[in-house]
Amino acid sequence: MAEAGQVLIFTGDGKGKTTAALGLAITAAAKGQQAAMVQFLKGGGYSGELFAQELIAPYFIIRQFGYGCHLSETIRSGKATCNHCGECFRQNREPGRDYAGQALTYAAELLRQGTELLVLDEVSHAIHRGLLPLEKVVDLVGGRLPQVTIILTGRNMPERLLTLADQITECFSVKHPIEQGIDARRGSEY
Repeated sequence: MAEAGQVLIFTGDGKGKTTAALGLAITAAAKGQQAAMVQFLKGGGYSGELFAQELIAPYFIIRQFGYGCHLSETIRSGKATCNHCGECFRQNREPGRDYAGQALTYAAELLRQGTELLVLDEVSHAIHRGLLPLEKVVDLVGGRLPQVTIILTGRNMPERLLTLADQITECFSVKHPIEQGIDARRGSEY
């Protein structure tokens, strides 16, 4: 008999939400479960979690839905770093691109295909930006099979989603290098 799934939320203003969700997804994949992470409004193509995916496929997949960085290949190789041009953030927020809608459609398809653990990474960001209706996310979470675990990440998670959760973790920073002017580091923040 399959264990009951849960709804887990990682929210708050601190770092570590995606990393915590990633840890649970990798653990599930290592046990032979089908796990997936759908990243809303992320498209850099060079974040560390994409490297992890390559090591444990086919049990774990990540798909980013967002504007890709023109420097992603050189950043991924370690020959360059993000120059903070902001183009990816501006493009991701363009409603006409429908990155968030595409991500949610893909998430629903993963659930139809039997994914056992699904991470909706930065889903609250898409909701707060008006790029994704809250009700559609509520329907997806509420309509999952009983054995499926869904993890939602992002700052300021809407109250409606919080009420659906079995577990909520709030991440907050006590001390972080970025607060001291140290930029994101390869192998740590990306």
